[in-house]
Amino acid sequence: MKLELSKVVQGCRLGLLTAIGQTGQQSLEVPGCLLYTRCATVPHLTQDTLHTVSSLPAVSQVTLDSLAEHHEVLEEFKEGVRKFAGLHDTAIYCSLHDSATTSPAGHITNKTVSVWGSGGRMELTVAKFMAMQAAIRPDFYQSMADGETWQANTSRKRVRKAVDRTLAHLDECLILHEKTQELKQAEIFGVVEGGDILEERVRSARETAKRPVAGFVLDGFQSAAMEQDLRSQLITAVTAELPQEKPRLLQGVGRPDEVIACVEAGVDLFEGFFPFQVTERGCALCFDYTVVADPETAGTSPSTVLESNGERPAVEELKENGDSSPENMTQFEMNLKDKRYRDDFRPLVEGCSCYCCKNHKRAYIHHLLVTNELLAGVLLMLHNTAHYLGFFRALREAVANDRLQDFKSRVLQ
Repeated sequence: MKLELSKVVQGCRLGLLTAIGQTGQQSLEVPGCLLYTRCATVPHLTQDTLHTVSSLPAVSQVTLDSLAEHHEVLEEFKEGVRKFAGLHDTAIYCSLHDSATTSPAGHITNKTVSVWGSGGRMELTVAKFMAMQAAIRPDFYQSMADGETWQANTSRKRVRKAVDRTLAHLDECLILHEKTQELKQAEIFGVVEGGDILEERVRSARETAKRPVAGFVLDGFQSAAMEQDLRSQLITAVTAELPQEKPRLLQGVGRPDEVIACVEAGVDLFEGFFPFQVTERGCALCFDYTVVADPETAGTSPSTVLESNGERPAVEELKENGDSSPENMTQFEMNLKDKRYRDDFRPLVEGCSCYCCKNHKRAYIHHLLVTNELLAGVLLMLHNTAHYLGFFRALREAVANDRLQDFKSRVLQ
């Protein structure tokens, strides 16, 4: 795996991550995101349906907590999760936890971490963790880590212990990685911990960078964990300690405004769970990310968002009217369960080329949602995935064309 940077602007790193996967043929543009899966399948979508979305990421993320209870089956299968789940044209990255869900805290020891599957809690030692990685056979994976220091009021002593444990786990993982035949072609990412304490973040980054890892996972920066200003300050300090030629993957951050701020702080890769969360709320992404090439033509091109059509985001209107909106709904989406879409015969987003927008209207998606039809999740997941990937393409173009501030103003308007 090799990161080739073509441009660095205001902290944003533009480039290409090459030689990914067992064949070394796949590549991933940065800044970019991974394809989100649960149990190695994109939620709501079959492989055929998924591939109606253009320019899918070359890397799919699987999570150990969703696959741990299938460990014995994968071990017996002997060919890894890619073939087991029919994921033929993608590289696989395996993370410890699923950022779209929360897990109970307080189940970490000096020698173990816990993951939570449908059958409850599973305690993992480093040996068991690595045995599972050998059964999954990812192309790259994060090392085992103590990531439970993002909650508020975590003591400095607890944060220091988490950094020490994570480094000790990494050293053990690296030893076992070298001895495991099934992982000979895989690469390992070290995890940077440290909670909200700058000194511990820097120490974790420095020590992890000394190890022979292919890249870095920045953990504990979840949207619920801290304010964006503090997050940006900590990430900037962490990335200053990391080698330029290795990728930095940020866990737990997916909102477009937070993504932009973290890219400015030096992050390369993000998880792709945000479209799934939006879909589960019965919402559709509708924010504008288009930057007009010629400022004189601004406002004359066809709109691609609600706001330019004279509408405000549904979350604002719901608040003003005192109506309830789905939990954690953001200003980047519209709530299609709202009765105002009952007779709205426009596509979700004007100009969107996804299957949903080309073939269906808001009123139909509203009908599917209020009648609890499974097709609602399929169509929303298609649109939200396509819209989110389009946002990352536009972000890369803005960095390449020195239009980042224009892009930022458009997204945050």
